[in-house]
Amino acid sequence: MLYVQQSLGPDEELVHVGKFHWMYTVSAFLAIFWGLVGAVMVIVAASYAYGFMDKIPAGTSVFQSIGILHPGIRIFSFLVFIFGLLRFAQMMVVKATTEIAITSNRLVYKRGLIARHVGEINIDRIEGVNVLQSIFGRIFNFGRIMVRGMGVGEVLLPPIEDPVSFRRAIEKAKSM
Repeated sequence: MLYVQQSLGPDEELVHVGKFHWMYTVSAFLAIFWGLVGAVMVIVAASYAYGFMDKIPAGTSVFQSIGILHPGIRIFSFLVFIFGLLRFAQMMVVKATTEIAITSNRLVYKRGLIARHVGEINIDRIEGVNVLQSIFGRIFNFGRIMVRGMGVGEVLLPPIEDPVSFRRAIEKAKSM
């Protein structure tokens, strides 16, 4: 909350802070898992498609049998895994550099590591707030918030925990 705390006005107070739900972190780790699964599937599919399984002597370890494969297949498999790691890193950077807060005067949505993108809507300029939750969102209490502002358009926030209390905090800030 570094940016939000630095940008508070003299008579402005922090009402609510939106946080990413733990399911976002789980989905980031699943990117690594699916990258690994994809890499293994590339190796297995290529082994059967090109008949490499017949050339492997009995008693050979898994890593030795991968060494028999064509270097192009090994590189492609490695790249599939690297894409999973990059997706994980991208999601975690987004989580670490995003700030969502409601103050007594405005809604602040800041994202970005090097290039900063800040969206602010005055509380009195907010027309409506929509809560978007899937079935899993209802079960695990997470969802997205869509804020409609006068002259601003719509701001779609990333998945946060307890979106209903976030909407209530916007209504509380409007009544202050």
